[in-house]
Formats: sequence, C-alpha cells, structure tokens
Amino acid sequence: MLKSHHPDSVLIIGSGIAGLSLALKLAEYIPVTLLAKRGLLESNTRWAQGGIAAVLDPNDSIERHVQDTLVAGDGLCDEAAVRFTAEAGKRVIEELVHLSVPFTPCNIDNDNDCALYPFHLTREGGHSHRRIIHAADHTGQSVQITLAHKARQHPNITLLEHYTAVDLIRVDGRCVGAYALNQATVEFTTFAARAVVLATGGAGKVYLYTSNPDLATGDGVAMAWRAGCRVANMEFMQFHPTVLFHPSERAFLVSEAVRGEGGLLKRPDGTRFMPDYDDRAELAPRDIVARAIDSEMKKLGCDHVWLDISHKSAEFITAHFPTIYKRCLSLGIDITKEPIPVVPAAHYTCGGVMTDHHAKTDLNSLYAIGEVAYTGLHGANRLASNSLLEALVYADAAYQDIIQQLQAGNLLAPPALPDWDDSQVRPSPEQIMVSHDWDELRRVMWDYVGIVRTKKRLNLALKRILMIREEIEEFYAHYELNTDFVELRNLALVSELIIRSALSRKESRGLHYIADYPHKIEDSQPTIMTPKTQLG
Repeated sequence: MLKSHHPDSVLIIGSGIAGLSLALKLAEYIPVTLLAKRGLLESNTRWAQGGIAAVLDPNDSIERHVQDTLVAGDGLCDEAAVRFTAEAGKRVIEELVHLSVPFTPCNIDNDNDCALYPFHLTREGGHSHRRIIHAADHTGQSVQITLAHKARQHPNITLLEHYTAVDLIRVDGRCVGAYALNQATVEFTTFAARAVVLATGGAGKVYLYTSNPDLATGDGVAMAWRAGCRVANMEFMQFHPTVLFHPSERAFLVSEAVRGEGGLLKRPDGTRFMPDYDDRAELAPRDIVARAIDSEMKKLGCDHVWLDISHKSAEFITAHFPTIYKRCLSLGIDITKEPIPVVPAAHYTCGGVMTDHHAKTDLNSLYAIGEVAYTGLHGANRLASNSLLEALVYADAAYQDIIQQLQAGNLLAPPALPDWDDSQVRPSPEQIMVSHDWDELRRVMWDYVGIVRTKKRLNLALKRILMIREEIEEFYAHYELNTDFVELRNLALVSELIIRSALSRKESRGLHYIADYPHKIEDSQPTIMTPKTQLG
C-alpha cells in the first residue's frame, strides 16, 4: 500500500525536463505523484549536451527562430505550434535561471556581447543566429540535477523511482490512472488520478545504434495508442549525425555544438565532404548531415568518418566541451590534437502522441509533453536544441490547462479502480524469447528502417515485426511480466507504427528518405494514424 500516493493527485509518468518542470508547477496547487522508470536522474534529458534554443539576444528575433524551424521541418511544421513555442522561449528559460540552473556565463569567449545578455549563446546547425543557451556541454545533466533537487524538497510531490508504467486506465472516455510495476517487489500498483501526464520520452531503443539511454523504449506512445489516442509522423526518426564510434564504448553523443563552433567533418584521407552536399556545409540540418555521412561511409566502405575541431586552441576546446574532451580522452582520443571518429545513430522521435497547444491528447484528462508528444513543432526534422525548449513550453501549457480545468471543476476525482489482474498468468520458464526478440527487433529496424529506406525493405521489416508482435502477445497472455518484457512489448508496437507510417508516405522529405520515392510531393501532410480502439 502506498500511503503517500493521493488518488486526487495528478500522475506524471516520466522524470525528464518535461515531467519535473510540470511537477514543480502543479505541486503549488495539487498533490503530484511522479513515476520514474529508473532513478530520478536517469532520463533522455540527462544526455542532452547542446542546450536550449530561444530568442535571448536582442539582435535575434522570434521571426528568425520561426523561419529556421520551418526550414528544418521541411514543410510539415504546424506554424502555429512553432510560433507558440518560439514566443514562450525566453519566459521558460528565465524560469530555469530563477531555479539556479548553472548556465555558462557570457565571458567564456568574445562571440557574445555581454552587455546584451549575461549567458553564453552558441549556434548549432540550421540556426541563423546564436541562440542556444547551455551549461558547457552538459546542459541536460545540469537541468536534470537542478529540477530533481527541487522536486525532492517539495512536500507536495511524491517521487517513486524504479516504477515501470504498464498501461493507462480508461473509464467513461477519460484517463483516470495507470497500472505500474514496482521493480523492487515485482508487484503491480494501481495509481488513480484526476489527470495523467505522459512525459516518457522517445523511442530510440527501437534501433540497434542510438544515442538514447536504455529507458527510451516508446512506452508513452504505446500506452496512448492502446488507450485509443492517435499518433502522427512516426516515420520521422532523427539520426544524430555525430555519435562517438568506439568498439567497446556505449554510444556517446558528440554535440551539435562542436560543428557549431567550427568542427569539420572529414573523410579518412582528411578531406572535407560536407561542402559537396550542402552550401551550409557542417551547419546544415541534421537530416542532411546524417545522410551525407551515411553516403560517404557506404561509398568508401568505412565504418566511420572524422569530426575534427583540433584546429581550435586547446583552451577553447576544453572550455566549451569539457565533458566530450574528458570522455574521449578516457578512450585515448585527445580531441585537442586529433579528430573524433563518429557515426550517425538514432537520436530523437519527431512524431508521437497527437496533442493540441494545451498538451491535451484525444483522451480526456490525458496529457503528453516532451519527446513523447507530437505538437507539430518539428515537422519532418527537428531543429537542433528545440527539443528541451518544446518540453518546457508544453509542460507549462499542460500546467496552465490542468489548473484551469481543476478550477472549473472539470477534472473529476477518479472512481474506485480494480487491481491489476494477474490471476491467469504463471512465471515464465525462460527469458530467451524476450532477449532474442529484443535483439532481432532492433537489428531489423536498423537494417531495414534506417537513414535510407526502400519499399521492399520496409515491407520485409513489417512482416518480421508483426511475427515478433504475435509472439509477444502470446507471451503477454500467459506469463508474468517484468520490465524487460514491458519495454519489448512497447518497442514492437512502436516499430510497427514507424514502419506503417513510413510505408504510407510516398515521397522523401526531411528525415524520411525512401529510394522508391526520391522527390517531394505537393501538398504534403502529416502522417496521422488512428487506432482501432475507439474512445468512448
């Protein structure tokens, strides 16, 4: 029995920047229960190196930020969502400053006029102006630590770590809670709530190679789909162009800001190649850079390319990129003297659960914020450092709507809910099916649904993923669950959604490049998928 959980609370699933920032705001008015799948400091946010994009320099403008986002989104952004997000940027950044997030001060170098803004602003690919506020090259970690510390101190927030959300609970057309698995006791808990917020992050682990942590298994998208919510633009999976290539090291993201501060991409012979692909060279948007690297690797038969910033002074490099410098040095790579071996890897889920500008989904009392959501901001390709911004802006939008709905009496107290029924299942005799399907699924997605796609490969992938899903549902019906299996079940569903979305788009646009349809079509629209489950 969880004595600290309030049935009249708001339940937030996810402990990244979106979930924590929302929890801190809501807790001033209503009890909040926040579930973290791992420890409170473990989330996609923690691994975000670059920073947060916002118009902070008086010489920059909202219109410039909007246009840069629209260009990167390749014709599929919702312009209203883009303007809504850009216009709120400065305000949500000031809230983080007020919370004492240790952003890098302006005087790190002479690129900024410190009389205009007190914090250093860097530039990343696709941006026409310096507008990325950051904490050295560990922005996400600094934000995560700051917000988590504040949340732990708040008396109206119940933080529950190592809980795996399994499914949402839907009653009379509204979301009234969720079932979750306590990883320590391997027991299920029923969480009733006036409103539920998905802040579960993305789905990078559907791919064999990803910059995401192990927890990025598409849980929120899968749970929302099973509850009857639409999803959109799932074919647009962003591959970060530069992830450290090392045979014995976990994928480590090398920030976009390295190229923003002068880093050059090179072939094994030391020659540059990005000017051959785009006039913006290394500052082109991520989809263009990732495809260029993929093309060079296939053309040359090499397993990586090089990212070189060693022409900058050692003082400049260690001041701007201390985390990257130390991590590479621990592997015998001195980036002040030699280039970094890099490859593309799955990085960000641009599609997700459809929401409006209040972060509301199709299901009453269910909200989605951060990477799990499709707001229309990113379109066919996310502009660098717009992700943490979106998380903050839509967390604030959810906060405002939830408070308004509470005050209007629209968020009703949840009814009495049944406990999770596991009376018909038995312990699993072996885990080999789970580990085998987990590995095969991610290899199928990497080989057939990667940076460059074909209709034939997509159909092969769909055929195999459907077989895996059938095996999983058979297992689900008969055996006890654990976190690995819950994540596998979600990954398989999200993989199917990605493939079906990709097959439905008869063009190449943004992050989705398919050799059968290499050109864009006129009047292109977002890919919207509706589950067979009807909301009622």
